[in-house]
Amino acid sequence: MNRISLVCADMAGTTVSDGGIVEQAASVALEECGIPAGSSGHDSAMSYIRQTMGQSKIEVFRAVTSDEDTAQLANASFERNISALATDGRITALPHAVDALKALRDKGIKIALTTGFAPATQDAILRALDWETLIDLAVAPGKELRGRPNPDMVLHAVLRLGIDDVREVAVVGDSVNDVYSGLRAGASVVAGVTTGSHDANALRKAGATHVLDDIGQLPGLVGA
Repeated sequence: MNRISLVCADMAGTTVSDGGIVEQAASVALEECGIPAGSSGHDSAMSYIRQTMGQSKIEVFRAVTSDEDTAQLANASFERNISALATDGRITALPHAVDALKALRDKGIKIALTTGFAPATQDAILRALDWETLIDLAVAPGKELRGRPNPDMVLHAVLRLGIDDVREVAVVGDSVNDVYSGLRAGASVVAGVTTGSHDANALRKAGATHVLDDIGQLPGLVGA
């Protein structure tokens, strides 16, 4: 295995428990766009949202709504509601996450947290957890960065943090989209964790180089 200089870790389901606020905010967003809870359209959209956890939320809303204006309205509602919900105490660190991040940094490994949320939402979650000083970089999709399954966020972290070789990168996440993103970026370690969206079978099928019970096993894997 290559020496690991950077870990790109997903947030919800990997390092963070969202306490159900992601689905709650998504459900409200659909309702505000005229897709009422209990309808077949709402049920179908929520099923798709669960299946595509880890993807950029605007891309998900584009897939489940009828046009760009509605998708933008849904995304704005989602981000507004989840930012508000982020402060209600339901967002917590997953077991072993803080210790794992500290162990990585103690060994000189840089940490970038990636997400499918908008930057403002990511910032709200980091503030709620008091994690700003625990990481080196927070990366979210935006106008110049595509969300997962594209490799943009990982490659952005590589450039911003001065990593010389993508083979010195480990990517860890709970969804197949995290795996796809890491593989497309050329990371030498693309680890799935079974604490979130997808099970070990799905993560292996997507191409994960390793499947872990939780992020607490990552420091041992990458030599921290």
